[in-house]
Amino acid sequence: MLHYIKGTLAIKSETGIVVEAGGLGYEISVPANSSVYLAKEGEEITVYTAMMVREDDISLYGFGEKAALDTFRKLITVSGVGAKAALSILSAMPLHEVRQAITLEDAKSLTRANGIGKKTAERIVLELKDKFGTLEDASVPEGFSASAGAADSPGDNRTEAANALIALGYTRGEAINALAAVKEQDLTVEEYVKQALKKLF
Repeated sequence: MLHYIKGTLAIKSETGIVVEAGGLGYEISVPANSSVYLAKEGEEITVYTAMMVREDDISLYGFGEKAALDTFRKLITVSGVGAKAALSILSAMPLHEVRQAITLEDAKSLTRANGIGKKTAERIVLELKDKFGTLEDASVPEGFSASAGAADSPGDNRTEAANALIALGYTRGEAINALAAVKEQDLTVEEYVKQALKKLF
């Protein structure tokens, strides 16, 4: 089974990507909001993958983060939720919002995804609400410490920036969502705060 593919991003399309590795081109379906789309064609990327094998088809589904792959695998364990439905959910909202909706038993938010009705959303919540750890963990997107918002938390630069925004009067959710929208990596705390403030105004 393929856990990840590391290679050159050869093609980007609305429905997925092609990664060239070892002389082969792997066609991979990815969420519409996946971080892999930030890479340019010709750049080297790593895609975490799930291989789905059926009698008449073998498909690859890929994600830019291990946490997204983990969430995908959990979603497809739910009765009536296949790979395409799981991909639709992960395309409809950021990963941390998917986890938060499930943990908060907010089935309505999950129905924003194409093909996900009320009953399916409620089944997802029922079967997975205890699978993502604490609410604190589920509410924090990739790249943050779960202690964002604690005054004495050292954290990384994004977490420190979240603390600074909270000190300015923004809610924890507003701070984290704004910083999650900042795509640049390895910025200073001050630079993260400046970029996040642009998202908030």
